[in-house]
Amino acid sequence: MVLDRDGVINYDSDKYIKSADEFIPLPGSLDAISTLHRVGYKIIVATNQSGLARGLFDEYALAKIHSKLSSMVEEAGGLITGVLYCPHLPNEGCKCRKPSTGLLVQAEKEFGVSLKGCQFIGDSLSDLRSALAFGMKPVLVRTGKGKKTEKTLSMSKLPPIAVFDNLRLAIDDLVATEG
Repeated sequence: MVLDRDGVINYDSDKYIKSADEFIPLPGSLDAISTLHRVGYKIIVATNQSGLARGLFDEYALAKIHSKLSSMVEEAGGLITGVLYCPHLPNEGCKCRKPSTGLLVQAEKEFGVSLKGCQFIGDSLSDLRSALAFGMKPVLVRTGKGKKTEKTLSMSKLPPIAVFDNLRLAIDDLVATEG
């Protein structure tokens, strides 16, 4: 299972999440991740973090944010297998920035998993396109940028996408369907 971070797990900001203090989980997201862990899923977070390239925060601040995320999930009874991020600007043409699939390739290598056919839950077209390009099942949540993204789906030429109000509801549906 792959999750985007900002807008899916935590509140997003147009000014970027620059410190651990600014990382505030969305209601139900930590419990949802814990549920995934309890039913046997490995959870990988794949996130674009161009704030690094913009000089808004450094690797140390990002590591503290991800440490806080992991600790909060563990306190809720879950486990995040890993967090992967793209530090580049959108126009740099890297292979890791979603909608490219570099983070997903890295996840398979680093964590010894196959992500083909797995779900990728995100709030943006770049998340959905990355999932589809890699043979994953994209799921859209309406949190973060999700409501705006949902309005563009009909024009995006993507196949039908499952849409949920939030991560908790998406995970509840997954567990009920597969469990």
